[in-house]
Amino acid sequence: MVAGQDNPDRPPDTGEWMHIYPPPPRSRVITLFHHGAHVRPWLLNYLGPLLEKLVSAHTLVVITDEEVAKPYLPTIIESLQNWNPGARTLSRAIPSGERHKTRDTWAALTDWMLAERCGRDTAVVALGGGVVGDVAGFVAATFMRGVPFVQCPTSLLAMVDASVGGKVGVDTPAGKNLVGAFHQPTAVLVDPTVLRTLPPSHRRAGLAEVLKHGIVADAAYLDQAVAIGPGLVDGTTTEWDGAELVDLIARSIEIKAEVVKQDEREAGIRQILNFGHTIGHAIEAESDYTLLHGDAISTGMVLESTLAERIGIAEPGTSAAVARALAAVGLPTTLPDGMSPDALVERMRADKKARAGRFMLALPRRVGEMATDAGGYGITVDETDLRAVL
Repeated sequence: MVAGQDNPDRPPDTGEWMHIYPPPPRSRVITLFHHGAHVRPWLLNYLGPLLEKLVSAHTLVVITDEEVAKPYLPTIIESLQNWNPGARTLSRAIPSGERHKTRDTWAALTDWMLAERCGRDTAVVALGGGVVGDVAGFVAATFMRGVPFVQCPTSLLAMVDASVGGKVGVDTPAGKNLVGAFHQPTAVLVDPTVLRTLPPSHRRAGLAEVLKHGIVADAAYLDQAVAIGPGLVDGTTTEWDGAELVDLIARSIEIKAEVVKQDEREAGIRQILNFGHTIGHAIEAESDYTLLHGDAISTGMVLESTLAERIGIAEPGTSAAVARALAAVGLPTTLPDGMSPDALVERMRADKKARAGRFMLALPRRVGEMATDAGGYGITVDETDLRAVL
């Protein structure tokens, strides 16, 4: 076991070690396996002392992207060097965007770490959105057969979804996330205050995953997110270090953590978290990743809810309720103009959730509850029904 990796013999991370700085008015910790997801305002200001407590490493490798590096990287590198004087600190910024979540990026990072003579006493820090977390996590999962890494998500989507659960990987021309691994982080450090620096479009896209968690598991939480969402998107009524935002993020993480703890490797109930993603990933890929992930998933959830009603699995009105919730925060609910159903179907044939050439989707029974089929959460659908909703 490499120091700092998820260790079954280690007591659960309850956050008690975080007394090293005064707690803000509101903070939460969600335990997942033996590491914690910590939600605290201004957390990144204390990254140096936190990592000194979290990981034992000779080399700290910070992987970020070019947009996040501008406002945050110099301060974070200084903090790491001040608090970890015995460790070497390296950093690398990759180009921003889903188009760079590739095997080429993974190879370039890995080759750079080898050239820098990083060894198994290295820890990776993923500082950025979902792309950075997935790529950096995949680097950590495969470098020297696995080294520890810490997730420091800087987008709403990454905070509530991509950084939680241990899925890491890269895209290929055939589809999203087709090459990857399960590699749990040592910790997830969520600082809600960084959301104030995001464009409204990115905060809105992140809400797609927040609302998804409500749709699949908690109807009351969906109502809460819809009420808070518009102010979070435009930034007019949100206290970036306030309790309301902390609770919104923490509950979303909690819903995902409750599912993942039951099914880490996605053999059963974890499949419900794929709601909206079979069609959504196809939309995203067909746009050549010009659409934000959350925007594509939003449309995917509406179309998959419509599909669930069409085949008699969902209660009548479910798709309308899903569409209303998403539209209330400004998310798209229809396919982009000119997107070909034939092209989307071909994309879905390569989806990693397909089985024996058949389409398998996670579909809702009603808002707050997902459907099952023969005890499983993957629902097999005919191509005719799938095409009918596109």
